Amino acid sequence: MSSQHRVNRRQWDSERIQALRRHLALTQREMAEQLGTRQQTISEWEKGMYRPRGASSTLLSIIAERAKFKYEPKKP
Repeated sequence: MSSQHRVNRRQWDSERIQALRRHLALTQREMAEQLGTRQQTISEWEKGMYRPRGASSTLLSIIAERAKFKYEPKKP
């Protein structure tokens, strides 16, 4: 596994989660189903109300690696 595609679990902020979901072309509901969580949870993550922890964070990292997701922050 190359470090180029590795995503640090602590980096799952609202923008990165939304960018990953869009990269995967999923709705919030579809992403929630894949992660085994509620659509409301995905919405709360994307609004910055909460951040994924534990298994959810790990799953996001695994999904991102498999999808070759590279996060490019928005430029001002």
